[in-house]
Amino acid sequence: MTPTPDAPAAAAADAATGAGWLARRRGALARVALAPVAQAIGRVERVADGIAFVSGLEDTMLNEVLRFEGGVTGFAHTLDEDLISVVLLDPDAGVRAQTAVARTGAVLEVPAGPQLLGRVVDPLGRPLDGGAPLDAAHTLPIERAAPAIIERDLVSEPLDTGVLIVDALFTIGRGQRELIIGDRATGKTSLAIDAIVNQRHSDVICVYVAIGQRASAVRRVIDAVRRYGAPERCVFVVAPAACAPGLQWIAPFAGFSIAEYFRDRGQHALVVVDDLTKHAATHRELALLTREPPGREAYPGDIFYVHARLLERAAKLSAALGGGSLSALPIAETDAGNLAAYIPTNLISITDGQIVLDSALFAANQRPAVDVGLSVSRVGGKAQHPALRAASGRLRLDYAQFLELEAFTRFGGLTDARLRAQITRGERIRALITQPRFRALRTLDEVVLLKALAAGALDAMSPDLVAPLRERLPAWLDARIAALTPALAPPRDWLADDAALDALAESVGELIERIAADAARRATAGMPAEDAAGDIGGAFGGEQARGDADRDADHGANREVSREVSPEASREVSREVSCEVSHEADRDAAADAARVAGRAPGRAEPDRAAPRAMPDGPPRAQADGDRASASRPRPDARGDAARTAPSPQGGADANVDAEAEARHKR
Repeated sequence: MTPTPDAPAAAAADAATGAGWLARRRGALARVALAPVAQAIGRVERVADGIAFVSGLEDTMLNEVLRFEGGVTGFAHTLDEDLISVVLLDPDAGVRAQTAVARTGAVLEVPAGPQLLGRVVDPLGRPLDGGAPLDAAHTLPIERAAPAIIERDLVSEPLDTGVLIVDALFTIGRGQRELIIGDRATGKTSLAIDAIVNQRHSDVICVYVAIGQRASAVRRVIDAVRRYGAPERCVFVVAPAACAPGLQWIAPFAGFSIAEYFRDRGQHALVVVDDLTKHAATHRELALLTREPPGREAYPGDIFYVHARLLERAAKLSAALGGGSLSALPIAETDAGNLAAYIPTNLISITDGQIVLDSALFAANQRPAVDVGLSVSRVGGKAQHPALRAASGRLRLDYAQFLELEAFTRFGGLTDARLRAQITRGERIRALITQPRFRALRTLDEVVLLKALAAGALDAMSPDLVAPLRERLPAWLDARIAALTPALAPPRDWLADDAALDALAESVGELIERIAADAARRATAGMPAEDAAGDIGGAFGGEQARGDADRDADHGANREVSREVSPEASREVSREVSCEVSHEADRDAAADAARVAGRAPGRAEPDRAAPRAMPDGPPRAQADGDRASASRPRPDARGDAARTAPSPQGGADANVDAEAEARHKR
């Protein structure tokens, strides 16, 4: 084969390339220190329940990452003179006695940065959503010091949750720590998720930390945020119940470090920790396994310090440091409403307030089931919008008085007009603060609703119509604002204009009239109660509408029975039903029975047959009927004479009545 003319040039290029490669390799060898390097190697003495006891590593730092032979990692949890308790972060497969352990010289760190937004990761930053691995170019240690007092600023900006009862009564500020506490299945996570979803129109970065939760529950939370919120501005740190206890223990610290990345850059962040009760149980488990002395309820003595140093990292930074903020919504679970337990009292004393959820209110279909008497925000009005603070001034007092009066009204009726007005106002307040999930309100909507309530615009409407009022109010206000705003006018702060707010509140009365007219039109059109409730009252008004429909159906059924049965059976049925229905229904039933028996309704004696009602009590139809059965004239089917003439005690009518009463008693 004859070489091409370019063969000499190619050979020269190959020689130059080889020479360059050789030069680079020699330079790399020159930079390598050939002196011997000593590395401490420890040995596993024993391992059990995710804890490895290691000897031979006396210089290990607290929370330092150790690497076992085979690639398993862990961190130093406790340091003793002879042994180090290492909490494993991976399954302990392959870790046995005499396994070699080496130090890494690094503490636990987690990736942080914008690449985490929208991702689901574990506390070490490893993806759980099937996405690409995260770039670990920027990491932060999970244990960081809380900002000093000189580095903090006052909490003066509200963190809007869109939940009326929270924004109006227990305002949460940016940089505040507000505990959400209650029994199991009372809506704690739902309230926190509503706060996350409401940030879709704000500049707040949300971090949700799940500790020891079921995978299905975590999936529902993520799906809800993706459907109703802004998942591209959220980070989900998940340590489910099936993972190692070490991952559950570091999960809240990792979540705070991720949120601090945004806070330190002048942004605003929100951390939801769900929940710290399970984190405390994990800390107790690790402490007992590492032979730490137990204390109250078997918790170690440092459990208060662990949660305090975690939650103190939430703060509002000063303007010199960028003015960023980190708000925290830790969740805690109580047992049978016991707020005096060890962990609840610790968390209540650490945080800046608590929102207490009551299981009895939750069972009564009040959502969110916030206990107004036990809940508090220690920042409160300092971070509340001035217009909202002015509109909600007497809301808590009026609602507390209503709850007290409502307890007394169960023993009898009210005759004082002032007390009846308080009861009416309280019923509207309760309907107003009952808010469905993912139905957040704007601050303008909340202010207008509370102003309309204070002006008495809601007193004349049925509580069942509050739900459709809440649904239609935002669009109504937008239309009114568009009508009041001149063309090409600059943006206007409606919350700062008291006169404009009063005008918008007055317009709510017109909206209420339209809603009431729609409800009446549906009722006259013969729409079923369930459909009308679904269209008008929403999820919460439907229950009352269905109850009214059931009562109407009962009255109709009683009338049909009176038409179809014989006169003797009609008297017996009427006597049984008379204790439950009104006097009007009894008179209708008597007239219908008279028509069946062939007698004109005008000749009946409904007043004498109707039960006598006790004051403030049910009718005494049964007892009065028994006492008067022997002397009162009884209608019979044998003729007008028998129906109008008084019957003797031993007559046929008395025998018929006695037989009917005996059957009823049996």
